[in-house]
Amino acid sequence: MSLKKSNLHPAIIPLMAVSAGIIIANIYYNQPILKDIAVSINVSEAAIGKISMLTQLGFGVGMFFLLPLGDKLNRKNLILFLMVMLGVLLVGLTFASSLALVYLLSFLIGLCSTPAQIILPMAATLDGVNRGKTVGRVFAGILVGILGARVVSGFISSWLGWRYVYGMSATLVFGAVVLLKRFLPDVAPKFKGNYFHLLKSTLLLIKEYRLLRQAALLGAFTFGVFCSFWTTLTFHLSAAPLSYSASTIGSFGLIAIGGALVAPYFGKQADKGGAYKSLFITGSLTIGSVVLIKLFPLSMPVLVVSIFFLDIGVQATQITNFARIYSLHEHAHSRLNTIYMTTYFIGGAIGTYFGLLSWRIGGWNLSTWQMLLWGSIAMTIVIVSEKLNSKRLRAVTMSEAA
Repeated sequence: MSLKKSNLHPAIIPLMAVSAGIIIANIYYNQPILKDIAVSINVSEAAIGKISMLTQLGFGVGMFFLLPLGDKLNRKNLILFLMVMLGVLLVGLTFASSLALVYLLSFLIGLCSTPAQIILPMAATLDGVNRGKTVGRVFAGILVGILGARVVSGFISSWLGWRYVYGMSATLVFGAVVLLKRFLPDVAPKFKGNYFHLLKSTLLLIKEYRLLRQAALLGAFTFGVFCSFWTTLTFHLSAAPLSYSASTIGSFGLIAIGGALVAPYFGKQADKGGAYKSLFITGSLTIGSVVLIKLFPLSMPVLVVSIFFLDIGVQATQITNFARIYSLHEHAHSRLNTIYMTTYFIGGAIGTYFGLLSWRIGGWNLSTWQMLLWGSIAMTIVIVSEKLNSKRLRAVTMSEAA
């Protein structure tokens, strides 16, 4: 059962939101400073671009093999252990000097960033009455971490160097560990089987819940647009004729943070049963933003507006999906999150890969075509899923009437 909000410390949900943001930011710090890292260790842009993909893949692996443990182990202890490991890895990356070591540490940092997604379903458990709103608040913290990471890393890298980005992050992670150890509640796990049974039961959820399959595919394609955009944007803005610095590129993340401010609204809509309407609106925002960027590639006003609405579209889609899947099984939130987030970050990693490939072959023009394709597939999933749901509902109504 969910804990009553009155029994919780009033700062716990904001603390969980901030902590999740601090953790998740480590997956995105590298995006606006890829060129700086490449110059520092004397490698090509194509080679250094792979660290974004490796970090996302590491996170995806963590989603599948570590996140289900949130239903079996004490979530507080699991979160704290992985955060300590994350802090140690960040210190290591601060001093890394070879491409192979940067690759390895980037993958492991993604792997140990899993607590961000253990915290999210835990928040849903703590307040089951207003689940969408609560999840929206914590996910808003994650969004600020995702989007603010680019601002922070670009600014720090320009003034102090890219290594200080990860040293600062390690300090924030260890600080969050201290606060979470003090305030995070203990929630007894519900799953009693062994680890292999846990993974098996996780996979069975795919077969059991059609809504989970739909949400996971939608999340993958939508996040693919997001990752492809932000990875290739770095090269687009740093290349001629724009030739922006890392700090300027990172500052575009400030625009996108506005998307996080509307996240709780879409959670509320999902609580009220307005999921399809929310998903249709957010999908339209995503596609429309990419179209604008494609038509006016060098217009800064258009880019600013497009970034704002693109991030609203992408992130609000995820908020709605979270609220939907957490309603499926009260005692399997971590396992539901495992399926969703594993698919989600595989989509992000593939989106990054094809974004880099498109950039290398056809520059910004081909990159935006690829984003538009993924956004269109996501919208198709929304529309087809709603039609199938309506058809099944009519069939059930007719059967009951007979």
